[in-house]
Amino acid sequence: MLEIWLRYDLRNPSWVGIKSTTLAAAALEQVEWADKHGFHTIQLPEHHCSADNYNPSPLMLGAAMAARTSKIRLQPSAILLPLHDPVRIAEDLAILDVISNGRLDVTIGLGYVPDEFAMFGIDLKDRARLVDAKLRVLKRAFAGETFDYEGRTVHVTPPPVQSGGPRLWIGGSLKATARRAAELGDGYYPMVNKPELIQAYKEACSELGKEPGRIVDVTGPRHIHISEDPDAAWARIAPHALHETNAYAAYAAKLGQTTNFKHAENADALRAAGSYQVLTPEDGLTLLRQQRDLGRSVILAPLLAGLDPDLAWESLELIGTRIIPQLVQDDAVLA
Repeated sequence: MLEIWLRYDLRNPSWVGIKSTTLAAAALEQVEWADKHGFHTIQLPEHHCSADNYNPSPLMLGAAMAARTSKIRLQPSAILLPLHDPVRIAEDLAILDVISNGRLDVTIGLGYVPDEFAMFGIDLKDRARLVDAKLRVLKRAFAGETFDYEGRTVHVTPPPVQSGGPRLWIGGSLKATARRAAELGDGYYPMVNKPELIQAYKEACSELGKEPGRIVDVTGPRHIHISEDPDAAWARIAPHALHETNAYAAYAAKLGQTTNFKHAENADALRAAGSYQVLTPEDGLTLLRQQRDLGRSVILAPLLAGLDPDLAWESLELIGTRIIPQLVQDDAVLA
């Protein structure tokens, strides 16, 4: 079955004119509905001190969503581990796994925004060393060990529901992250479309005598919206899509990072690039079948950069009531 994920970052630029309380309430209502309509995973990213009010606390939001759902999986992605005390994060993840009854997966990231590291008093140059050390803390904590960390005795309780704790996928865009995923992770989430990263991960696993874990493939469109009138919907979505792609692209350009988000001069250029697509239900079904056949997951951002929740609901309901049932029927035929 094609995995359709929903991403909520609560990004809310000031020009949108919507209250953050409205976005948060809509996100909770949407995931409760999505839980009953075949969506697979809720993805919850993390950034700090953002001018557009990006969510800094995915575990807090995840707990609220876990309480409103019973089947859909939760994935903080990515937890910027160098910025946090790993013992506190281990406790929070363990209790989130309990609240969700074992529906938790986690992507670990290094982070890359200097202002975030400065706010937490962490040197950006130390991020690789810190993430390695802190990943080892998470692994030992989830295993139920009592151990010493920086002169402290650590024993995390209660234990996670999942044996060994939630799966830890390592995210990143460099070969070093691929090697880290092989050594310390349960799978790999390459954040950019570079086949050499996947090859590096597989080679590192082979060298360690391990079978590769799951490799998350989300190299399709960055966002898909379904509408009976795609041109009218795109006119409303375009400013939000431009904000998202240009914000990520600006961060990456400033720091010399690689990203799948590309700068776009205007709405027409962005639409032509194909990374943000607004489609009819029929065309959406065709695209999602293609993504399924390529072995990809599809990530949707219903509240894209403060998008009107009513417009978001239009797409969600068409996907949940018209597209997902057809994909389920496809699978039944194939089985």
